[in-house]
Amino acid sequence: MITRLLESRSRLWWIAAALWLFMTAGIRPLMLPDEGRYVGVAWEMLSQHQWLVPTLDGMPFFHKPPLFYWLTMLGLQVFGMHEWAARLASWSSAWLAAVVMVLFLRKHANVWLSNLAMVLIVTTPFFYIGAQFANLDMLVASMISLTILFGADAVMRMDREQPHRRALALAYVFAALGLLAKGLIGVALPGAVLLVWMLLGRKYRLIGRMFPLPMLALFAALAVPWFAWMQHLYSGFWDYFFVYHHFKRFAQGGFNNQQPFWFYVPVLVVLALPWSLTSWRALKPTFYQQTETQEVRRLMLVWLIVVLAFFSMPKSKLIGYILPTLVPFVVLLASSLQEHSSRQADPGSYLRRMAWTALGAALLCVGLVIGLSFKGHSDIHGMPRNIRQSFGPQDQLIMLERYAYDLPFYLHAQRSAWVVNNWNEPHIPMVDNWQKELYDAGLFEPGTMQHNLINTPSLMQRLCTPPVHTLWFWGPNDAGTQMPWLQSEDEVYSTQGHHLWRITPQRWPSLRPLMSCGEKPNNG
Repeated sequence: MITRLLESRSRLWWIAAALWLFMTAGIRPLMLPDEGRYVGVAWEMLSQHQWLVPTLDGMPFFHKPPLFYWLTMLGLQVFGMHEWAARLASWSSAWLAAVVMVLFLRKHANVWLSNLAMVLIVTTPFFYIGAQFANLDMLVASMISLTILFGADAVMRMDREQPHRRALALAYVFAALGLLAKGLIGVALPGAVLLVWMLLGRKYRLIGRMFPLPMLALFAALAVPWFAWMQHLYSGFWDYFFVYHHFKRFAQGGFNNQQPFWFYVPVLVVLALPWSLTSWRALKPTFYQQTETQEVRRLMLVWLIVVLAFFSMPKSKLIGYILPTLVPFVVLLASSLQEHSSRQADPGSYLRRMAWTALGAALLCVGLVIGLSFKGHSDIHGMPRNIRQSFGPQDQLIMLERYAYDLPFYLHAQRSAWVVNNWNEPHIPMVDNWQKELYDAGLFEPGTMQHNLINTPSLMQRLCTPPVHTLWFWGPNDAGTQMPWLQSEDEVYSTQGHHLWRITPQRWPSLRPLMSCGEKPNNG
């Protein structure tokens, strides 16, 4: 039975994989900071009908290109304000990468291997969690994987003198989408993998054929307009996005999560358990010689090594960066399992053990997602429905001392928040945190920055003018000591260390005498 399933070409594999990856996408709140930040940007763009410029608290946020935001906006627009809708970009791109991997292996290896690889990749905890995490990592990994798979398919077709233009065009399309997902890495990494693989395979004559003018024009038509338009709107965009975020940050070591060079190897092995326990078989040199799938295996090995080496060079290492290694790693593992099964005296018994391992891996995936639902997030998502419903489209949100990435999403806020902090501190541009993100964004629109990023005296000066709409204050436990008049108001919601106060225009006349109005504010 198991053998027949592995040899089946049924598209039920694809449907089952889609349902499986989606199954737990909505059981946990947005994690902080990444999910709250990127989903918050997408919600802000959607609520303000702004499809071109990513904004964080109303200011241009150019840490990343717009593809993730566009897909997330689409998910929220079509399906509503749900966590699972906010994870559409990650879930759908992961599924697409798995399906194209299967098609590639069916064409250049065999059906048995393709289906086995599908089982392995969707039950690998790293892949499963990445597919349900609303940040850019899985989207970028999928675009890189799709570019390599279609590019390699085109090369193999060229080598056999078969039609290859459609495969090559798809490679260029996904390379352009990779650029729009993360930047130059979406083009440089798949290009490096394919080039090294072709050089090692002595396919020198095919390299020039990979760059026909129509394909380059297709890439430019898809990828260039957004970057050119942003530079037109904001003169410092190219320097900030390409020079600073691509090269200076890559070379510098003053950012979060500094790790040794070898860090990613044990991470990959641990996060790919239990399947990675068999990875030692793929270390043998004979594994890449004289088999019907040796060309595919060599491609996957080159792919794995190039990506690991590239991301191991910077001192700052984030785990999600190596998601592009999962397709090649899983294919190598599946190849070793297939080869090992063919040598068993009782292949049926071996396949049953593999089925039980797959079940255990699936349970591990679900268990880890459930475990993540208890950590890494605020309790804002637990806010009663009536509070969310009472937050009006013109209400003003005021955040004290910290920007809560997920609060605008959960409140469905449609106006940029006022963030009250000491923005004159000289260390703010130097430390890689939420303050620097807002500060950098504000440099592109100083007027918006001056309006949204303020200090306490500036806030008090604004509050001396009676508000027309309801004000919502989000602040820490000790906010009442700095603003005693807040203590006279009832908290509408309280969570770990923070409180939410609501002050309607009708309540304002009784509060105004408690404030010191008429003082000249300091610059925010």
